[in-house]
Amino acid sequence: MRITDIQPDEYAEYQQAYISLVDDAWSLIEELEVSVHAFIKFVQDIPMDKYDYRYAKGKWTIKDIIQHLIDTERIFAYRALRFARNDSTALAGFEENAYAAVAHGADRKLQDMLVELALVRQCTIALFKSFTEEDLLRRGVASGYTLSVRAVGFIIIGHQNHHMKIFKERYLE
Repeated sequence: MRITDIQPDEYAEYQQAYISLVDDAWSLIEELEVSVHAFIKFVQDIPMDKYDYRYAKGKWTIKDIIQHLIDTERIFAYRALRFARNDSTALAGFEENAYAAVAHGADRKLQDMLVELALVRQCTIALFKSFTEEDLLRRGVASGYTLSVRAVGFIIIGHQNHHMKIFKERYLE
């Protein structure tokens, strides 16, 4: 399954920004695998003095954003699991700024964070590999929006790509 298989009613309208950043050359599993390696390589090439840089007052550092990606992927993988298992309980959203305020991303070692990101992604890949085609088509509600399991997988990728784009535009220019 590729991103071009996803229909607009499988995700919230605002998530189109993430969906549009996913390469249609790869299947979901391939893109989960390829994109995390590309992201880690990209981050490792960023100059050391940029990891704690904020482009404006109150904005997150690159390390804060990496922690945000780790936390968000865990939350989205959990949502995918719940939906794939046909759990009809509507799931609450999460306040990313509240998470970031207590996540201590800026205090962590970059290498530890990249290892954790890679491990979280490996768990996400294993989870999505366990899903059948029927599982991937199931839907649930999170943050008030209906999502399919497969859309959640692509949103994880697109969310990561979104932040890589932000790094390029606001942190590295």
